[in-house]
Amino acid sequence: MSERTRTSSGSPFEEQFGFCRAVRHGNRIVVAGTGPVEPDGSTTRDLTGVGDAAAQAERCCAIIIAAIEELGGSAKDVVRTRMLLTDFADQEAVGEVHARYFGEARPAATMAGVAWLCRAEWKVEIEAEAILPD
Repeated sequence: MSERTRTSSGSPFEEQFGFCRAVRHGNRIVVAGTGPVEPDGSTTRDLTGVGDAAAQAERCCAIIIAAIEELGGSAKDVVRTRMLLTDFADQEAVGEVHARYFGEARPAATMAGVAWLCRAEWKVEIEAEAILPD
């Protein structure tokens, strides 16, 4: 039986809610729902200081890829993503960001609208799963 390896992104929610950013078990990596949290714990903003969905999606994807790489994988290994949006109007912007990060892997993907996320200013949260080659 394979050991589980975990990684943290430093999100304040990880300790508070009792989870880790990602878990590797064998050749599978599962990344938790990832919000647009900056290293200082603040929410990602675009250059104008607005909580832009594309900027937030960029941050989510960067955190996801860093976690997967820390556990021995890459964006090319991603087989499943889920994108949760609070506004239907943001789907194209978030989809374009998703394509830049995961377009080569072309994972099975879901994009769904939700009523709310952990912080009121969040517009997007993304999770991912990767399977590493044998």
